[in-house]
Amino acid sequence: ICSPSRAAFLTGQYPARHRFHSYLNSHAENQRRGMPDWLDPNAPSLARQLKQAGYATSHVGKWHLGGGRDVADAPLPQAYGFQESLTSFEGLGDRLLIKGDNLSNQNAKLGRGKIEWFEKYELTRAYVNRSIDFMTRNQAQPFYLQLWLCDVHDAHKPSAASLARFAGKGRSEDDRKFFAVLDEMDRELGRLFAAIDRLGLAENTLIVLTGDNGPTAWPSYYQRGIEPPGSTAGDRGRKWSLYEGGIRQPLIVRWKGRVPAGRVNESTLITGVDFFPTLCRIAGVKLPDGVFDGVFDGEAMDAVWLGKTTQRKRPIFYEYGRDAGYVQPGRESDQSPTLMLREGDWKFFCNADGTKAELYDLRRDAAEANNLIAAQAKRAEAMRKKLLTWQRTLPK
Repeated sequence: ICSPSRAAFLTGQYPARHRFHSYLNSHAENQRRGMPDWLDPNAPSLARQLKQAGYATSHVGKWHLGGGRDVADAPLPQAYGFQESLTSFEGLGDRLLIKGDNLSNQNAKLGRGKIEWFEKYELTRAYVNRSIDFMTRNQAQPFYLQLWLCDVHDAHKPSAASLARFAGKGRSEDDRKFFAVLDEMDRELGRLFAAIDRLGLAENTLIVLTGDNGPTAWPSYYQRGIEPPGSTAGDRGRKWSLYEGGIRQPLIVRWKGRVPAGRVNESTLITGVDFFPTLCRIAGVKLPDGVFDGVFDGEAMDAVWLGKTTQRKRPIFYEYGRDAGYVQPGRESDQSPTLMLREGDWKFFCNADGTKAELYDLRRDAAEANNLIAAQAKRAEAMRKKLLTWQRTLPK
C-alpha cells in the first residue's frame, strides 16, 4: 500500500527495513505503530543515483514518504535526489491541495511551499501538465520523471461530464464514479504519452505503468451493503491484504523499438524492490556498492522488461501491519496474516508469533482457497523458518 510500496520503489529495499509496515499517518499514530514520520533521507534513492549520473529528476504527484497531516518537519523530496517536486496533501514543498478536503486543509497549515487549490477531478490534469512541462524543459538531456498520481484512490470525485458518460453502468453509483475517475486518468495518461511522441522522445524514453496496491476495501462499503469498486479478477484479497488481490498489479512497459509491442508475460514475478536495480541497469548507471549482497533486496529485471521470459532467483518477503489496530479489508476472508513469503508458485503466511499459518500453491489454486499447511507440512515448516528468520532481522 501507499507508503511501503513507494519506499520499495525508491530505495530498492523492503520497506520493513525502514519500519514502514503501513501508510504514514499522524505523528501520534506513527509512534503507536513503531513507524518513523518519514523515510530516512540517507536511505538509497533511485532518484539520487540517477541525478548523480547526470539525469534531471522530478517528482510529481502523491509522495507519502513524509510530511502532511500534522508532520511539518519532514524532508522535502529534494533531500532524496529530486531537483524539483510537486506533491499533494501527503507531502510538503510545492503542492496541489483539494478543495473541501479535511487532510488538505490540515496540510495547508504546515506551510513550506507554494500551495494551489483544485477540485479533486482537476488534479491529474494538473500533474500531467507539470510533467509535460518538465519533459519539454529537459528533452535535450536524460531525465527521470516520477509521476505518482492520486487517482484512482478513493474518494472518487469525477467531473459531472465524466460521470454522465457512465449513466446506467456498473452495480452502484460508487462503481460509476470509479469508472469515471479511471476514464479521466486514462485520458490524461494518453495526453502524457502523446506529448512524449510529439517531443520526439518515444525511442529514447522508457515508460513504466503500475500501481501500489489492490482495489479499495474500506469497511464502509460493506456496511452499506455494496461491493467496493474495482476488480481483482477473482483473486482473493483487496487493499491492506497480502493475498493476491491486495498485492498483484499490472506492470506495463513501453519503449518504442526496444520493448516488443503486445507481448504478455504471465510467469515472471516482479516486485517493487526490483525497480531500482532494473532502471539503473537499463540506464547504464552504476549501482551503489553492495547492491547484490543483501543491502539491496531487488533483482535487476531488465531482460524481462525488454521482452525475455526468465524466473527470479530470490524469494519475496512481505509485511503488513503488526496488531489489530491496522486498517484491514472490510470482508473478513480478505484479511491476511501479517507476514508472507513467496517462492515460485508457493505462498506461505503467518503472524510474527508463528500463528495463523497458511500455505498455497498458486499454480493449482490461484484463488488461495485450499490451505495446504497440513498436506505440505515439511515445505510449510521450511518456509516458516525462512520467513520468521527474515522477520527477526527487521528493526523493531
